[in-house]
Amino acid sequence: MIARPDPHPAEIRRWRRYLADERAEAAVYRDLAVRRSGEERAILLALADAEARHEAHWVALLGPHADRVPAVSVRTRILGFFARRFGSVFVLALAQRAETRSPYAADAHATPAMAADERIHGEVVRGLAARGRQRLSGTFRAAVFGANDGLVSNLALVMGIGAAGLGPSAVLLTGLAGLLAGALSMGAGEYVSVRSQRELLDASTPDPEAHTALPHLDVDANELALVYRARGMDESAAIEHARSTLADYDPAVAAARAAEAEAEQHEAVGSAWGAALSSFAFFASGAVIPVIPYLLGLEGLTAIVVSAVLVGIALLVTGAIVGVLSGASPLNRALRQLAIGYGAAAATYLLGLAFGATVV
Repeated sequence: MIARPDPHPAEIRRWRRYLADERAEAAVYRDLAVRRSGEERAILLALADAEARHEAHWVALLGPHADRVPAVSVRTRILGFFARRFGSVFVLALAQRAETRSPYAADAHATPAMAADERIHGEVVRGLAARGRQRLSGTFRAAVFGANDGLVSNLALVMGIGAAGLGPSAVLLTGLAGLLAGALSMGAGEYVSVRSQRELLDASTPDPEAHTALPHLDVDANELALVYRARGMDESAAIEHARSTLADYDPAVAAARAAEAEAEQHEAVGSAWGAALSSFAFFASGAVIPVIPYLLGLEGLTAIVVSAVLVGIALLVTGAIVGVLSGASPLNRALRQLAIGYGAAAATYLLGLAFGATVV
């Protein structure tokens, strides 16, 4: 494509910004690829090559003006920083949002193919991020939500007791008791939940050793087709699948498939002990924040305000993390988390004022 003879200064600035972002995003995908292997690595490198195509488009439009490229946006710099140091699902989730917010569809100087590319890139990154989210679904989910529960529940407890006019020692003891009780409850509940889910999966998963019976079945009279009908196939498809299974049976292949299916299911659920310990530790780490002012010797309204501020900051962080992982706006999720936490704390604070003495 030939660059326009006299582009407007505003166009030059915009194209330079696009060029800088394309180069930076290609670098992000390459940095992520360094930490991946196999199919994921190949996909990320292909995305980097696609960004290079877009880069060439803006270079051609800019012509001699392409030599003074501005600094990349703050968002892209943050992506690059995390990609180089962590290469985690957080970066993929942020990249997913970046691709879906591309301005190319509304820019006449970007080709329709480029706008379409960005939409497809968003779906590719969404798929990669989904893999990471699935790997994090067990232990990490328990960790994040355990911390949030600890923050909200213990802040509400401390605010209510503090508003009732009890002394700082009583508030501190109540907060520590709430921390321990909540952490034990969360850990035990998460263990039972994950363990029960594993047991349910084990009961519903086909017996990995069942394939060893196949060589001994009577080819003309057996109930293998009933197995597939019980799993949802219609009669004709089940009969055909049973015949092909018996005809093509390979013990090594069947054993490998059964082991792979079992491993995938257990990976999706996560470890019961891992989830329990994460819930305990992260609930405790969240629940200790509201009592920090009392541990430092503060009391009265000062301690309550400091506690609320510390918890508010922590709620913003956990909300933003949840937003990134879910592909939603980190800011919106952070503010929502803050509103929920402060709403619960305000309710118990008002209850404490209603039934206790005035805080001085």
